[in-house]
Amino acid sequence: MKATRTASPEGGARWLLLIHQLPPEPAYIRVKVRRRLQKLGAVPLKNSVYVLSETDAHLEDFQWLASEIVGDGGEATICSAVFVGGTTDTSVRKLLAKGGIAAAAKTSRPAKRPRGALWVTRADVFVDRMASAWLIRRFIDARARFRFVDQKAYRRRNKELRFDMYGGEFTHVGDQCTFEVLVQHFGLSDDAGLCAIGEVVHDLDLKDAKFRRREAPRLLSMLERICASTADDMARVEQSRRVFDDLYNRLGRRRSTKRKREIAGR
Repeated sequence: MKATRTASPEGGARWLLLIHQLPPEPAYIRVKVRRRLQKLGAVPLKNSVYVLSETDAHLEDFQWLASEIVGDGGEATICSAVFVGGTTDTSVRKLLAKGGIAAAAKTSRPAKRPRGALWVTRADVFVDRMASAWLIRRFIDARARFRFVDQKAYRRRNKELRFDMYGGEFTHVGDQCTFEVLVQHFGLSDDAGLCAIGEVVHDLDLKDAKFRRREAPRLLSMLERICASTADDMARVEQSRRVFDDLYNRLGRRRSTKRKREIAGR
């Protein structure tokens, strides 16, 4: 695909923006597009708006990806932009630098999983923290211990791993919730069930309707009932474990069945 690029304005940098909208189903398309954007080193400015510096190579990369998105039933627009407000060239360069580091890390082997670590998060756990605690205990650190703190009074202790809290090792990155960040960091992105739960948790936690998962209202209702029944954070985590186990089993089977049908129909 031939790429063309306009000249940069004098004294300013030009950027490429990919603005896209994906169909709600099949869900694996979202995973595919997200991985491609990560490999390209693109970073999110807003939901479904990704940026790269404007070069011929980056334009061609975005054009191929946009073509795939449209072919999968979505919409995609590529823009050449100059930032005049709301963000700066310097802040975007910093985002791209971080994105480049993350992309390089993802091409190597997944991060080593801890054993018996003390995982710390904010007290009064709810959607993202409950889901992340389940993910940690079941897929990352089977011997994990949890500590729930008042963030204002909290002082980090040696070797603690903090999640879903300001300054934590694992917390929101760009438009990703903590659950999604953990799935990526520990090399679990190939697990269809976990990716599906990540989309549900994302919709509930960020409230942006990015994935429009129909499971979200029911999960929210179930977690609200658990929180109403107890103020004890560890009890909430334990009670929500079965909820997430059931959701994982159901969504994983559903995706596997859909994928087999799609392959058979080709």
